[in-house]
Amino acid sequence: MILDTNAVSALFGGDPALAERLANADRHHLPVIVIGEYRYGLLRSRHRRNLALLLDSLVRESIVLRVDETTAQTYAEVRDELRMHGRPIPENDVWIAALARQHDEPVVSRDRHFDAVKGLGIVTW
Repeated sequence: MILDTNAVSALFGGDPALAERLANADRHHLPVIVIGEYRYGLLRSRHRRNLALLLDSLVRESIVLRVDETTAQTYAEVRDELRMHGRPIPENDVWIAALARQHDEPVVSRDRHFDAVKGLGIVTW
């Protein structure tokens, strides 16, 4: 399962419903895009030290998904599909969706706009 940024936030916040959904997964997938989004949020957080330690631990325990040429091609396809259907989503989420499609993994997120991406599995809590 690929963790979206809001899933990381909920995980660190101790959300029991999310913990239950993730309990059966051996390892989580973590896109570099999510790591960047979360680190950006930490810049404004008064809890940045503790949360940065949690993020560092999650990164070590996860399979980090990096963007490569296959991701770029998949991104182009996903973005074009969304454009053709008049359903754009935030740019970073297009990259996350592309990684999910490339690696055939569902996205763990509360963002309903992922529903607009054809063939994408969504795990909510």
